[in-house]
Amino acid sequence: MAPLRFSANVSWLFPELPGLPARLRAAGSSGFEAAEVAWPYTEPPEALARTAREAGLRLVLINTPPGDREKGEMGLGAVPGRQAAFREGLEQAVLYAKALGCPRIHLMAGRVPQGADRAAVRSEMEAVFLENLRHAAGVLAQESLVGLLEPINTRITDPQYFLDTPQQAAAILQKVGRPNLQLQMDLFHWQIMDGNLTGNIREFLPLVGHVQVAQVPGRGEPDSPGELNFPYLFQLLEDEGYKGFVGCEYWPQGDTVEGLNWLRSYWDRRGRPQAGR
Repeated sequence: MAPLRFSANVSWLFPELPGLPARLRAAGSSGFEAAEVAWPYTEPPEALARTAREAGLRLVLINTPPGDREKGEMGLGAVPGRQAAFREGLEQAVLYAKALGCPRIHLMAGRVPQGADRAAVRSEMEAVFLENLRHAAGVLAQESLVGLLEPINTRITDPQYFLDTPQQAAAILQKVGRPNLQLQMDLFHWQIMDGNLTGNIREFLPLVGHVQVAQVPGRGEPDSPGELNFPYLFQLLEDEGYKGFVGCEYWPQGDTVEGLNWLRSYWDRRGRPQAGR
């Protein structure tokens, strides 16, 4: 069983440093081989790619643009009336992914519109999402890219988010039926919504193209106090043959580098994986 490969989510890690370039350099200096960025769009893609290369990092994940944050948007994939904006954002994300050599794009579903009843709009939003995902799958396939769907918990993090369980996401993936669309498994969100992580990991891992981790409920380092037994979960991912990256998407409880003792311990115990995408 190969050791897991970890990526630094520099939108979350190294908050003590200003800007993505400094955070990428810090991730490389900390021993990461890969990084992910939620929204890289404030930086020129070529400059960001150069910084990543100089830091010895590959970029493995970015998100589609969130839309109009001032109006409360958090992704557009399933939002009625925003199909054109979603497609424009997808084009921008593909441009960045190509420049960064990044193989995966999280296709953000977005939120239930303000004032709308979730049950009343669910069918319409799913239809919009399916339409947009079929379009995205075709665009991404032309560039040999993978699109990811991430359920985000609606109990704590984002009560209005449309896509909130692995079961919902897997059903949508089945309806779309495109091999370059996969599931993004954030164990923080999955634990909050459904628990049963052993069963859900085993059931859905064949659909998973990327994993993310944070402790529950505080969303800190994997070894911070909380509900999740990460040595067990990491071993389970290894045993189940997971080959993708595990993104460190958590809020450091103190200095980011000091808080990486859990990762250094993992590397000491399991060794570091061979390079690969």
